[in-house]
Amino acid sequence: MRQARRALSGALRLPSPTTDYVVHRRVPIPMRDGVELLADHYQPQTANPAGTLLVRGPYGRRFPFTVLFGSIYATRGYHVVFQSVRGTFGSGGEFTPMVNEIADGADTAAWLREQPWFTGTFATIGLSYLGFTQWALLTDPPPELAAAVITVGPHDFAQSSWGTGSFSLYDFLGWSEMVAHQEDPGRARAVLRQATAGRRVGAATLDLPLGTGGRNLLGDGAPWYESWLQPPQENPEHWRRLSAAAALDRVDVPVLLLSGWQDLFLDQTLDQYRRLRARNVPTAMTIGSWTHTQMMTRGGPRVLRETLGWLDTHLGGAPDTRRSPVHVDIHGAGWVELPDWPPATEHRELYLLAGGRLGDAPSGGAAVTSSFVFHPADPTPTIGGRLLSADGGYRDDSALAARPDVLTCTGERLPADVYSVGVPVLEMAHRCDNPHHDVFVRVSEVDSRGRSQNVSDGFRRFSSAPQSGVVRIELDAVAHRFAAGSRIRVLVAGGSHPRYARNLGTGEPAISGQTLRPATHTITHDTRSRLILPAASVPPSAH
Repeated sequence: MRQARRALSGALRLPSPTTDYVVHRRVPIPMRDGVELLADHYQPQTANPAGTLLVRGPYGRRFPFTVLFGSIYATRGYHVVFQSVRGTFGSGGEFTPMVNEIADGADTAAWLREQPWFTGTFATIGLSYLGFTQWALLTDPPPELAAAVITVGPHDFAQSSWGTGSFSLYDFLGWSEMVAHQEDPGRARAVLRQATAGRRVGAATLDLPLGTGGRNLLGDGAPWYESWLQPPQENPEHWRRLSAAAALDRVDVPVLLLSGWQDLFLDQTLDQYRRLRARNVPTAMTIGSWTHTQMMTRGGPRVLRETLGWLDTHLGGAPDTRRSPVHVDIHGAGWVELPDWPPATEHRELYLLAGGRLGDAPSGGAAVTSSFVFHPADPTPTIGGRLLSADGGYRDDSALAARPDVLTCTGERLPADVYSVGVPVLEMAHRCDNPHHDVFVRVSEVDSRGRSQNVSDGFRRFSSAPQSGVVRIELDAVAHRFAAGSRIRVLVAGGSHPRYARNLGTGEPAISGQTLRPATHTITHDTRSRLILPAASVPPSAH
């Protein structure tokens, strides 16, 4: 085992293991209401432990979590307490996502400080829901908390599920289905079920009404799901219980944020960085060309290296070797270090022209228009992007440009590389004959062979009077190199299903709506319809 650990550390370029460890399993930790939560305690076999780590999550304490959040740190001298949250994998009580994490996290910290082996201070680590539990603890930071490493961890579930005005259907129906069955018996059956999950969830997203379709998929599991289909403005108190946003105004310990350009929580990670930096909280951020599910596969070596470096510095007192607060991978070009995000850069304006063209100057003469019809019975499909799915991320989206319900504008071949690092914005003279409609926009790169690949998306739901005027949509933040010889493409559509629940066109509630009504979108090709793209001939740097 020692030889295997050394070999793994060498392959991942991690610091060498320093000690063996033992695991104390199913340690009961009492909560204030009498419920006991179970944890595994990884105890390093050393007289001089490096510190203590707390990990709290709902996905069990088995492989691969045993390695990713247990043995890797224990063999480097850290005590690790890996706890299953309420109602999961032997812990008492009922699991209701997010609701109990603030109180249960505080009670776990209180238990931790009473243990005879406790090192006096601790840090938190973890990804996704294991990141949310960290934000929950940080709403009232314990005095012993010294640092946090939060990987793709949301702080506000309302923002991630309803922030565009439409429910993020595929992500959170799929997540609910996964959690509902993650403790079913039979390992082989579980693997098969996960392998076929995309097909089942995709079919359920087309069922109407959404409440019934989701329940038919979930059966008796995930009793919380219907409450998620009610927008935050209809029940603000319910959604307040699913938020740990107060932590962004209270945390003062060093926080390392790790994310991916194609992660579904990217916008929240960037918001976290901006708000913590504004308060002068010691904060650093690393973003790679990864999806949510790639953070601990393709992104794993860098994530582990940077996590260990942050813990060694802010928990173990080692010198800080991080030279710049921001590390980003420019997709297609490689890693750069930056003093802040977003970096100062030039911008380039590209105009949506008639005939499917994208140009550096608007058309002269009388403005012309282009139209397309969004049919909710045949919604424009999601291809790639910030999706919680193996089908997410950078994908060939050429099929979108061939659809009649998508407006496509493609530029000329680029004479030289263009580095786009920042936040693209699309402004568009747009009108729609249906007040209940969505606007989905995408920037893609078309390579020299004609293959199109997504770069950045934007989405917004409208539901008032028939809309007419200039629509302004901020797309996802990017760090991307458009290669010389490629072409920049803009796609405009009336939806992206099932990433976002399709707009039925009637204004009926998401949970119960069934009536379908199409929407005709019209774009005017004049000076108002343009892509404002961060663009430079060289990549940004820390200098």
